[in-house]
Amino acid sequence: MKDMKNKNLNKISATGFKTPDHYFESLDQAILSKLHSDTPLNAIKRPGFKVPDHYFNTFEDHITQNISKQNKTKVIQLNTKRTLLYVSSIAAAILLLITLFVIDDAPSFDNLETETVENYLLDENISSYEIAALLNDEELDDLIFSEHNLDKDNIEEYLLNNADIEALMIE
Repeated sequence: MKDMKNKNLNKISATGFKTPDHYFESLDQAILSKLHSDTPLNAIKRPGFKVPDHYFNTFEDHITQNISKQNKTKVIQLNTKRTLLYVSSIAAAILLLITLFVIDDAPSFDNLETETVENYLLDENISSYEIAALLNDEELDDLIFSEHNLDKDNIEEYLLNNADIEALMIE
């Protein structure tokens, strides 16, 4: 039924409002003649609105009586222990989820660069004896020494290129 009404909306030819003939042609002159007339606006005796006698003197009392007659509404407190418990438990659960699943940047030896470890060992002045104390016998046997060829030629070449011979002679 609504569709039938809406279909006919575009076929309306009359607006439904009528104005007197030649109304807009003489409107501006009618307004100007009222402005230039000799009768001032304060000559109007009845403004068209009527207020009961002493209405504004008793208005405040009337309003306070109406407010006091109204039913008192029940006030619900938002800051109760129960809501505080709910909010804090939800916040703790969200924080726990974030720490367990989102923050997964636990350091591991796979993430460390070799240069970073070497710089740490050099800066901290950790001796080879202290490092060896942290390893057990099996780990010491499996260390990198088995991968290197430690014959006399390699040792001599290493000492000539890397070692300070004067410091070795003093020791």
